[in-house]
Amino acid sequence: MISIKSEREIELMRHAGMLVSKMHKYIKPFIKEGITTKELDRLCEKFIKDNDGVPTCKGYEGYPATLCTSVNDMVVHGIPDNYKLKNGDIITIDVVIGYKGYQGDAAWTYAVGNICDDKKYLMEHTEKALYEGIKMVKPGNRIGDISSAVERYANKHKLGVVRELCGHGIGTDMHEDPDVPNYGIAGTGSLLKEGMVICIEPMLTFGERYVYLMDDNWGIKTEDGMPAAHYEHTVLVTKDGYEILTPRLED
Repeated sequence: MISIKSEREIELMRHAGMLVSKMHKYIKPFIKEGITTKELDRLCEKFIKDNDGVPTCKGYEGYPATLCTSVNDMVVHGIPDNYKLKNGDIITIDVVIGYKGYQGDAAWTYAVGNICDDKKYLMEHTEKALYEGIKMVKPGNRIGDISSAVERYANKHKLGVVRELCGHGIGTDMHEDPDVPNYGIAGTGSLLKEGMVICIEPMLTFGERYVYLMDDNWGIKTEDGMPAAHYEHTVLVTKDGYEILTPRLED
C-alpha cells in the first residue's frame, strides 16, 4: 500500500535525508587510494551515530554493515571488507539513515584518483539519467513516466539498464510501495500524489545489462565484468512538482 506522508512525517524525512547528504559530504574526502571499504564503513557508522541517526542497513535482513560499498563491476550491495581502493576504481556508496523512525536513502558513485574516460562517461550519464527521472515527478504523472524517462536517456547513451533492481517508496521502512523501475512505459503504473516519497535510483552499466548474485547472497555484479554506476535520491512529491530530500551538498 502506498502511504501519503503528513507534514510531521515529511519534516522528519527531511531531517533524515539531510543526514544522508551530510554523510556523503563527510566521507567524500576519505575516498582515496589505499583506504579499505571496511574503514569507510566504520567512519560512516560513527558519523551517523554522532549525529543522532540510525544506520538502518546494519542488520536489515541480516546485512552486516552500515554502507553498501560497490566497486567497479559491483552494481549494488557490496559488503565492506578489507579491499583497498585503487587508483582508477569507481565506488558506489549507498546508505540508509533513520531519524526518529523515518528513513533517508541516497547512493552516489565516486571516482578514486584518475579514472578512464569510459568510467567518466558512465558516471556522468547515470547521474543525468537520475535527474531525467526526477523531472517527471509531479502530481498526476505516473511511475511509468519516471521509468520511461530514465530508460530513454540510458538507451540514447548506449548504457545498459539493470532490470532486476529498482527504486521504491520509503518512509518508516526502507522499502515501501511503489516499486520504481528504471525502464517502462510512460502513462502507466501508480499515480503520483502530493505527499508520496519515493527513491529513484538508476543502476546503469557500461556493457550489457545482465547481472548475477554473488555467493554471499548480497553483492550483485555485471555478468560481463564491465563497470556499473548507481545514483539515487529520496524525492518528495509536492503540490506542483518535487523536492529532493537528499540534496547533493557542495564541497
